Amino acid sequence: MGRRTVGAGAVLVASLLLGATGCADPAGGGADGKPSAPGSAARSTPPTGAPPAGGGSPAGGDALPGMVTTAVARTQLAALRVAPVGTMAGYSRARFTHWAEQGDKCDTRETVLRRDGVGVVRDAECKAVSGTWTSLYDGVVATDAAKMDIDHMVPLAEGWRSGAAGWDAARRKEFANDLSRPQLLAVTASSNRSKGDQSPDQWQPPERSSWCQYGRAWTAVKSAYGLTVTEPEKKMLTTMLDTCAS
Repeated sequence: MGRRTVGAGAVLVASLLLGATGCADPAGGGADGKPSAPGSAARSTPPTGAPPAGGGSPAGGDALPGMVTTAVARTQLAALRVAPVGTMAGYSRARFTHWAEQGDKCDTRETVLRRDGVGVVRDAECKAVSGTWTSLYDGVVATDAAKMDIDHMVPLAEGWRSGAAGWDAARRKEFANDLSRPQLLAVTASSNRSKGDQSPDQWQPPERSSWCQYGRAWTAVKSAYGLTVTEPEKKMLTTMLDTCAS
């Protein structure tokens, strides 16, 4: 299977984007909203684009839960084991149970939509029927929950390739529904599909002021779960961390 798989709150993210100089399930969509597309199992050549200007956001302006400071992220990144891309043999999104029930008829998707939105109204089945969401990846503001995906910061397939293949079902379920770390966020469906299951060396958020948070979030999740990184991935994460305000 190829590597490319075509698959918070507004105020908080807006404050991040304004203050920055430092997997999705669409409503009615598939298992993680990232249908497969042809591709290669090998990682592509890292991009050569210049990093964003102006630095990134300090930890205090973060929109995601469980974030770490830039200094901690650098330490975590240095400690991650570097390894080649792992095999996709045996991978299936179904092996990462999601979305899990979170109580009051709410599952993980609806919980994140409520957390990441402003003025979110739910129906009797906990479905978001109105609200406002600002997508961290592209800065787009949406008022229709159906246009929002819940993205896995470290995609399920990327997790599989970098260590999750050896986990048990309970650990994979935790990874797919983790609300305590910066692993889940509401973003536009279009930006989520653009990202697919690519790592930072292959895809970066078009909203460049989010790079600092993106790099720290990705690193924090991989560190928490003991996942590996490749050399190009580590290099791009370093570039992203370099945009953070000191």
